[in-house]
Amino acid sequence: MLRVAGWISVLALAAGPACGAEGVTISRIYDQQLTGLERNLVSLAEAMPPDRFGFAPNQGEFSGVRTFGQQAAHTAAVIYLCAASVLEEKAPVDTGGENGPAALKTREDVLKYLKDAFAYGHKAMASLTEANLAAQVPSPFGKGAVSRASMASVMLWHSYDHYGQMVVYLRMNGVVPPSSRR
Repeated sequence: MLRVAGWISVLALAAGPACGAEGVTISRIYDQQLTGLERNLVSLAEAMPPDRFGFAPNQGEFSGVRTFGQQAAHTAAVIYLCAASVLEEKAPVDTGGENGPAALKTREDVLKYLKDAFAYGHKAMASLTEANLAAQVPSPFGKGAVSRASMASVMLWHSYDHYGQMVVYLRMNGVVPPSSRR
């Protein structure tokens, strides 16, 4: 059985000193993690030149992978799906399954979709409480019910997986990722 108080302690340690003991809430901890991800992923997407948003490596084991823009759209779609699950509502936009809507054609379209996904993700994180964290919610990925905490976590770890792939694409195009410039 998930012991929520124990999870709060673990998450508070992971959140670091920015949380401050007096202001530690489960929603704040998760939201701070999402804010860090948002800062990294949006700046990364903005760093890719518009004419390279359709770039995908095509040699070796890269054959058939998503383009840079498709990686960003997929990541945003999964954030929408997970946030909707946390909130126990239907996603407010077309997620194209997990790929983002087919209507996303330009860099600007993808960036707006990504930024809007983060706004919705913040709404989901704000809804987390000690009382509802372990509650079961429907998985948008056909896996039955999972804990609300699990769905909130997917927004983070899944996005960082694609962030890493997008860093490689950016570097293959001669662009240093913004987080490496700091």
